[in-house]
Amino acid sequence: MKQLTKAEEDVMQILWFLQKANVKSIIEQIPEPKPAYNTVSTIVRILESKGFVGYEKQGKGHVYFPIVEKNDYSNQTINKLVDNYFQGSFKSMVSFFVKKNDMNIKDLEAVLKEINEKDS
Repeated sequence: MKQLTKAEEDVMQILWFLQKANVKSIIEQIPEPKPAYNTVSTIVRILESKGFVGYEKQGKGHVYFPIVEKNDYSNQTINKLVDNYFQGSFKSMVSFFVKKNDMNIKDLEAVLKEINEKDS
């Protein structure tokens, strides 16, 4: 799976949220200052060429929808982060975030409890 630029990822976040949208609807979700219509249209076409987005013809335009699931992209991105910055060790990554975010033991136990509940 290809990596996305920040702008591509921003558009994908909107499409994952909306599920289906034309360019105008995507632009409405972007905070000010809003990009030009052609800019967003180009980003969507790039996402299509990368295999992240599909479309259906609707009148004179297109309605776009995500092909790649948000969870699949998130997993790939996290794995790349762990491999590139933590030598493939999730333990090192968690330790880093606990230290950097000044997480206390109670918060860490809450996270572990949530993980254990999801595994059950």
